[in-house]
Order: sequence, then C-alpha cells, then structure tokens
Amino acid sequence: MKSVTNIEINLETVKEGLRLWIEANRPDSLFDAEELAHENNEARFQLLEGCTYDYEINDSNYRLGDVGENIVQQHKRNTSLGSIAPNIFVGTLSIPLLEKNSSQECCKIELEIQSVKAGYRDDYRDMLELITEKCTDLLLQASSPVSQHFDIDYTKDSQSIYQKFAFIKSVIGTNEFAEAVHRILTSPVTKWKETTEENDIRNARRFSNTNIKEILKGGKRTKIPHTHYLRNYGIETLPERITTIRKADSVDTPENRFIKHALEIFLKFCTDINKKAKEFGHKKMETESEILIQELDNQLHHTVFKQISRPNTLKLNSPILQRKEGYREVLRVWLMFDLAAKLVWTGGDDIYSGGKKDIATLYEYWLFFKLLDLFQSIFDIDPKDISELIKETSDGLNLQIKQGKFTALSGIYNSGARKLNVRFNYNRSFTGRKNYPDSGSWTTTLRPDYTLSFWPLGITEDEAEKQELIVHVHFDAKYKIAPIADYIEQNTENDLDEEKAENRKGIYKNADLLKMHAYKDAIRRTGGAYVLYPGGKTINHKGFHEIIPGLGAFPVKPSKSDSGIGELKAFILEIIDHFLNRASQREKVAYRAFEIYKKPPDSENIINEPLPEPFNTNRDLIPDETFILVGYYKSTEQFSWITRNRLYNFRIGSAAGSLILDKETVSSKYLLLHTTGNKVSGELWKIVSIGPKVYSKDDLIKKGYPSPSQDNYLVIQLEPVTDPEFDNASWNFRNLKNYSIARASAYPFTTSLTELMKNKIR
Repeated sequence: MKSVTNIEINLETVKEGLRLWIEANRPDSLFDAEELAHENNEARFQLLEGCTYDYEINDSNYRLGDVGENIVQQHKRNTSLGSIAPNIFVGTLSIPLLEKNSSQECCKIELEIQSVKAGYRDDYRDMLELITEKCTDLLLQASSPVSQHFDIDYTKDSQSIYQKFAFIKSVIGTNEFAEAVHRILTSPVTKWKETTEENDIRNARRFSNTNIKEILKGGKRTKIPHTHYLRNYGIETLPERITTIRKADSVDTPENRFIKHALEIFLKFCTDINKKAKEFGHKKMETESEILIQELDNQLHHTVFKQISRPNTLKLNSPILQRKEGYREVLRVWLMFDLAAKLVWTGGDDIYSGGKKDIATLYEYWLFFKLLDLFQSIFDIDPKDISELIKETSDGLNLQIKQGKFTALSGIYNSGARKLNVRFNYNRSFTGRKNYPDSGSWTTTLRPDYTLSFWPLGITEDEAEKQELIVHVHFDAKYKIAPIADYIEQNTENDLDEEKAENRKGIYKNADLLKMHAYKDAIRRTGGAYVLYPGGKTINHKGFHEIIPGLGAFPVKPSKSDSGIGELKAFILEIIDHFLNRASQREKVAYRAFEIYKKPPDSENIINEPLPEPFNTNRDLIPDETFILVGYYKSTEQFSWITRNRLYNFRIGSAAGSLILDKETVSSKYLLLHTTGNKVSGELWKIVSIGPKVYSKDDLIKKGYPSPSQDNYLVIQLEPVTDPEFDNASWNFRNLKNYSIARASAYPFTTSLTELMKNKIR
C-alpha cells in the first residue's frame, strides 16, 4: 500500500474529463491500495480516521452528496470544493456524486477509511467470529430448535440481509474453516468397499459358495482335459470367467457425504445472497459473497468430492465428525450456520450499517462476551438471565445486546465463609443529582460500559446502597486509545505544561483517564474504575494500601491465543479475596461512612470555641468522639492528694455512685473535677492511663489517701492539661445533660467535648 499526498479519481463514466482530487492535510494519511484492496474487499483509495482532507471536482456542475455525521463539508460559495472529515467512521464510505441543479445521483465514490489501530482488519474478523459463536451458544443454551428449516427472509432491506450475511461470513469465511476443509481433502476418511467383477477362472485364488455354484452351473463353458482331476468328480466343463470380489479404498463415507452436503448448502446460501445483493445494488455484499462463492466452488471442485454421492441421512453423532481434526470444525460451523442465519441483532447496525466497520463499538460488544465468559467461570450466574440475552421477536431471534441499552446478569459467589451477591451490568446508567444515601452519581448521570457490583447475600441491593455495603467496579472499553502509559504515568512539569497547551486547543489526550476519575469520584460506593484496551501493559494504581479503591488499565486483545483475559481474571479474584477479608481497611471505612452520614448533621452542633489542633498526639481529637469524665472530690485534702499523686479514684460495685464502665467512660480522654458548691469548674486534667486500675483500701492508704471507706477502687492516672486553648477556661458542668442534682450530683458521669465546649464560660 503506497502513501500519497493526493489522489485523482477518474469519473469518465459520468462525463468525459470529469475528475475528483483529494488532498491529505497530514502526511501518511492517504493511500493507494490497488492490490491490497481487492484482497480485503475494500475501496482502492484509503483515508485515515480522525484526519481531514480537501477535495475538488473539476466541474462546478457536480458536487458531493451528504452521507451524514458531517463527514462531507461543502464550501459555502463553491459547492464543488470542500473537505472530508471521517472522524471515527471506519469502513467503506460511499459518497454520492450529484448533478448540482437536479441533485440527481450520478454514481457512488467509494473510499476506504482505515482505523488508526494497526491490525484492525484481523481484529474485526476475529471479534465478529467470536460474537457469532457466543450468540449461537446462547441459542443452544436457550434450547432453540436447531432442526428448523433453514429460511432467510429476503424481502427485508439490504442492511438486514447484510447483517445476517456478516454473521454467516464470520463463520464460513475464516482461515480456520478453510484449513479444516483442506485437512479433510488431504486426509479424508475412507472405508473398504467391495466390488464384483468377472475374471478368468484360471486367475482365481479363493472360491466362495457363489463361485462353487458358478463352477457347476455357470454359462459359456469350456471342456477340461480328460486327464484333469475334476473329471473324477463328474465335472467335465468349467465356465471361462468367474465372478470375483475386490476390496478397494473408498472416500464415499457418510462423514464425507456430510462435508460435501454442508459445502453445497453454504454455496447455495452465498449464491442466493449474491443475487439479492445485485437486486438491492449492495456492492459490498455482492463483492463479499462472490469471494465466498469462489472459495466454496474451488473446494467443491476437488477430485475427492467427485467420488462422493449425496447423503441419505446426516449422522451428526458420528465419532469421526465429532472428534477427527477438520471434520469436527466443519460440524461446528454447520451447527452454527443455521442459528446464525436466524439471528437478528439490532446492535449490529452500529457496527457495519452502510459499509461501516465500527471497530470500537464491535470491541465493546466483543468484550461483553469475553467478560461474560470470565464471570461465568468465577460466579454462579443465573441461567435465566443468560437465556434472556436472546428473545424471540417479530423479526426472529433477537440478541438483546445494544450499545446504550442496559443489560444485567445476576449471580452469587460462595466462598464457604461468605456469600456475595454479584451483578454484571452492561451500560448501567447511574442517575445524576441523587441525594445521599441513594445510589447513583451526585453530579451528572454517568454510564460506564461494564459495572461489576458486590454486596452481601441476604440483603437487597437498595438496602446495601444505604448501608454502604455495596461496591461497584467499573470498566470502560477503549479500542482506539493511545498508549495509556503515556498519560497515566505522566509526571514531569514539561508533560503538564504540554497538556495544558493542548487543552487550550481542544485536544484532551487524558480524557479517558479523567473519565475513570469521574466514575470513581462521582458514582457512590465505587471501588475502582479501569480501562480495557487492546494494548500490552497493565496499570493498576491503588488509592491506599489495598487492591481497591483504584484506577488503571488492563490489556484485553482480540486474539484467539493470547487475549490477556487471564490477567484480568486474576485481578477479579484478588478483589473477591479482598471482599472476603472482614478486617479490611475498606470495610472499616465503609462502616465509618455509614455511621457518620446516615443522619444529616444537627444544625446546632457547631463549635466555634478554640480547641487543640488535631495533629500529633491530638490527631484523634474529634469533639463528638472525645469524651470527658466529670468527677467529684469531697474535700481540700482529697483535692491535694489528687494533684500531688496525679491519681483519681472511683467507687466500684453495685452501690449508688459507683463508676459504670461503658464505652464512653473507658475511652475518656479528660477528667473535669468539681466539689460541693461549684456551679462552674476549670479543673480539667488529661487522662494518661491506658485504662483504670483496681486499688485496694490498703493500697490507697499507702499512697496517703485520706480516709478511704470502700474495700476497692478504680484509679486512673492524670497529668495537667498543657494545651493553651484550655488555659483559664471554665465550664458550667451543671448544664450537661448527664448531670444529676441533689446527692446524685457527686456521681461520676461522662460528656462529649462538643457538649462541654457549648457550656464554656470563658
């Protein structure tokens, strides 16, 4: 294929001397593929997607017609000039040439639009073949009758027929199918076949019962000599010729008859399609069907098939058909062939309508089936959901996969220790502007290509959303993505400056990365967002220490031998192991989020008073979760003992005034002391002991405690508060909700730092 800067298209068939010139605006974006085009059934002159081209017609009485999507843009003043911008269109672009005044179409100008992705032709064929295979598998799973009479509705429009033909072509037009037939022809199954013929009796070696009868009664006889020993048995004459049986190797077996029959059926289908393509004027279908007709015709003209008769029955359960190399492949194609012809796929219009080869959309569909296979190998997917992928409609058996249409498959993962609900979503929209705790996006509506959702078994999905128990992992298909490492690992000042300059020009190379961030940050309960692309490098960035939350990319290539799906499977299994870990950090964060956000904040819960900043030793100082013990001292002597020993004791037991060891008490960080007659107190101490210790009466006496009356006490260790924010501060402890009056005013109780600061005096 030769790269050129401009091309000249001869339109002499319309008018003598008429020419169309097309000029590339970018080097290496315009090609003359005279030889390669026929091989791939493509137009000779080839453009590149995403590039722009200037065109000119040398006669102002002609102009190029509109093909939609703003691909052909005419000059405002001179309609014979303009530009061609294929954008993301890939495939054969048929542009009508119109007579300017009457707008009558004179001919079609065919241009091939190449994908920027190398190897897209093979990718296209391989992906369409796999989709066809998976669709027919789904039909078989759905118990679709495979013995129905094969019938194609040719009354429909050319695009509907082309869709069916594209499915069939992906089955019988592959190299694998051609190789399977070649293996059969080079090494066909044979059997011994007996043939009878008359030979000279003198050449006979072994005699059968039939031969004995012929010796006695056979015609055209000759007398034997008088001295011949047979005369002793009363035999005077012998027949000149005798019937003999000869065994020969024959290829006329039931299996070979089936192969010939299958090829003849395929040939008839392609011939019928070719006739209909000519009626519709569908050049692409006509050319593609002719190529298949030629290949099938060549195969059937092989000498092997001349020796094979027509089948009486089709023994599809033959071990040879099911196991022998070559035969099993043709049998598989035969089983797929009838089903593929019955299948209707509305989503297929996105891929190849109007000669289009939307390789990016096909990659998205192809990935759906690859992911479905992957998740079926890991999870117990509900068979009913799978059977719903193909439904009977007025058009036939319709595949329910379409870009933009929501499809969900539910299942369960059972590890033995924990059971998880799993849902594989295709094109699920997460509605925007949803209020917490509803599911969805809190900004705009977002729709990842694929979403894998996990939540515990035994709870509904809605309830799991509200309790922060569900996690979504999103995947987006990006067939034409640039080398993803170039921008995910971008980290220099020059890179960022260059990116900013390109953004001002409307070029956003990191748009796919930003989309992943949008999924991760906008869709509630998202654990990760990842690109799936046909590249070669895996990138998995962890937000913290665990596998999720995260962002990244996984290479999944349209390859029959090395698609890379195994690496993605390992990642999914690692995520599952993470969900099975009940002590994960993510699980703790999810619970904290639920506890914090389950109720709106109290409008009166505001602290504007100075507090120690939450860093270093005060890092855990959250006013609502920082508790203060409020304790009583009965005398000056007791207060002196407390300040001198930096200890404070509580009563224990069942008597009134004993300390209750609840969560707030045990986790208290400060002690506020008061005594008889106090209305406010500024005696705030910091509790430094890990927890209270039990002191006996004798232990306190040894410590110099004045007159202990109980047998045992709980004692905590103290130190003065040094935070300047608490200097010279006093609090009205009598306004605290847990404070009791009268004799119970001496009972210890707890309060939060938030409540205490609301009752600050100075």
